Amino acid sequence: MRRRHRLALGLVVPACVVALALLVGPAVALDRLDALTAEPLLFAGALLAVAVVRPLLAWPTTLLAVAVGYAFGPAGLPFALLLIVVSSVPTFLFARSVGAESRLADAGRRAVDATGGVRGVTASRLAPAPSDVVSAGAGVAGVSLPTFVVGTAIGELPWAVAGVLAGDSMEALTADSLAGVVDLRLLVAVGLVGALLLAGPVYRHLRGSPAEE
Repeated sequence: MRRRHRLALGLVVPACVVALALLVGPAVALDRLDALTAEPLLFAGALLAVAVVRPLLAWPTTLLAVAVGYAFGPAGLPFALLLIVVSSVPTFLFARSVGAESRLADAGRRAVDATGGVRGVTASRLAPAPSDVVSAGAGVAGVSLPTFVVGTAIGELPWAVAGVLAGDSMEALTADSLAGVVDLRLLVAVGLVGALLLAGPVYRHLRGSPAEE
């Protein structure tokens, strides 16, 4: 009976957090998440549910990493990265299904051919651009799901690390505490790495040589 009760609670609590996120915005949802930190499994389940619907809320993926860092510390980095990848997939799949025959799709495929799939997704993730824009672009370009997942995991790693470390240093999980999580110097440095990743393929493309994956 106790096991059944805990199972029901594990389903209801994440659903309630998602409903709050949809209805009242991040401030109240984060407050409810904060209250769940004493129950790690419930907290993880709630975060997974939020990750799935996050694209509908237009919340940054860094929020997931911050929440994981707040609850689990640096040890939660793999979970934070998993949440970010999971949260990026719905937008990618939707864009791939609706934009496959558009002119943008043709341009995207040419860009992927020039840069390579994993390299292109990784570099796009390293750029300080909205996560869902990058996901949609990869979907429209016809990138395969495995390539998208690998590129997203690699490219989002610096942002996941920054979010987890920021969350680990917070005293409370609130909307105000999320301001300025990512340092400007990190934005510039990671963006430069992304640009360097594309420099070689772009040069070869301009010279007429095929790109390497």
